[in-house]
Amino acid sequence: MPPTNRPSVIVVLTDQQRWDTTGAHGNPAGVTPEFDRLAREGTLVEQAITPHPGCAPARAALQTGRFPTGSGVFRDGLPLGADVPTLAEAFAAAGYVTGYLGTWHLAGEEHPDGPVPPGRRGGYAHWLASDRLASTPDAYRTVLYNGDGEPVRLPGYRSDALIDAAIRFVADHHRQPFLLFLSLLEPHHQNATDDFPAPAGYRERFEGRWLPPDLAALSPGPAHGGAHRHLGGYLGRIKRVDEGVGRLRDSLRSLGIEDGTVLAWTADHGSHFRTRNGAYGGSAHEASVRVPFVLSGPGFRGGGRIRQPVSTVDLMPTLLDAAGIEVPAGVHGRSLRPLVGGGGELDRPFSVFVQISEDVIVRAVRTDRWKYVVTAPDDVDAWSESAADRYRESELYDLAADPYELENLVGLTSHRQVADGLRDALGTWLKEVEGVSPVVEAAEPRTLDRRASCAFPKDRVPWNGIRFGHD
Repeated sequence: MPPTNRPSVIVVLTDQQRWDTTGAHGNPAGVTPEFDRLAREGTLVEQAITPHPGCAPARAALQTGRFPTGSGVFRDGLPLGADVPTLAEAFAAAGYVTGYLGTWHLAGEEHPDGPVPPGRRGGYAHWLASDRLASTPDAYRTVLYNGDGEPVRLPGYRSDALIDAAIRFVADHHRQPFLLFLSLLEPHHQNATDDFPAPAGYRERFEGRWLPPDLAALSPGPAHGGAHRHLGGYLGRIKRVDEGVGRLRDSLRSLGIEDGTVLAWTADHGSHFRTRNGAYGGSAHEASVRVPFVLSGPGFRGGGRIRQPVSTVDLMPTLLDAAGIEVPAGVHGRSLRPLVGGGGELDRPFSVFVQISEDVIVRAVRTDRWKYVVTAPDDVDAWSESAADRYRESELYDLAADPYELENLVGLTSHRQVADGLRDALGTWLKEVEGVSPVVEAAEPRTLDRRASCAFPKDRVPWNGIRFGHD
């Protein structure tokens, strides 16, 4: 423990990592023994949902505790404004040393590849980052920029190089409480090649080992090939990251600060490998919005599982709460600490809210069982507008019967009561987060042909009495 008895904090952020890549979530390929150990020893968030399945909006939410419309970063390419209080600013005001390593993605369109200006670094004092590492040529040419804007070439495989830099930061600052945000590009695809280059031998270890049902059932189209061509490299990259996190934890142990350090590992969003649209994410499906999330260290050790759905917008207030720091005004998220060890909060909503903008404007709510999605009309400019005044129901999934969302139930008369309850929950979120009450039109009524579908068997009651929204 640092001398002040305040915990140090490390956040490990992966990019485009699906929730079901971890052994703690049942993956059989043996990719994440370190993540799984953190889950056993600490607190696993079973159903963690990103507030937006896009890089910049999700990252802004992690830094500010606000949904995209509240942070001002509702799509990629927008900078994080200096007027929004951030995680780093709150920790710095409490006397913490703050550091950021890796890919940032919040500098705006005018700074896509070079150094991030000091005013756009979210308040981090120690800086070694690039705005978009995905634009670098390959995984062995990692160039970051230090606090003076000078390029720094890091040798080795990219995730190894960044974790080495994190270990150096910890070694240099372990005698005082620190906040370190380690933002990795892996397992995100390499933009230049549209591939997932893993270290030698790692792709081969996982080829053919695992194919989730959604990717097996859906085709991304002949232009992009099948997901099976990418999964070996994708999983191999995650494996290397997992090993690196193990090395980082070894450094904490050797410096005598492991017991006094909170470590959180999550992802900005998942990946559906272009099976739902032309991108790797950007949809409201579980493959896009559900991410791994684990917490360990003081306040989370032996915490078991948080089973109800929560948002990763809760990360910022959770870390501040763990460090005894006041949460800034305007934060949408709320601390997860009351849920650790099987606890609960009577006033915590039973649904989670998702905002999507850029190519289309979408809003969604997810409960333990249901996913409800509404979409704005095509004539709304999703690039310029963060929200719409009118939506229409577009998707409804029963996650208990159809966890990989292969059967869209929207418009079914048998599920009208479910949809109405979810629409009310969505309305509550829209009012509280966006301050609006847009029109949400019901989908065209239809009936289910049971000869063609068995996604909702007769012995399953469609309504389970779940509570929606805020009390």
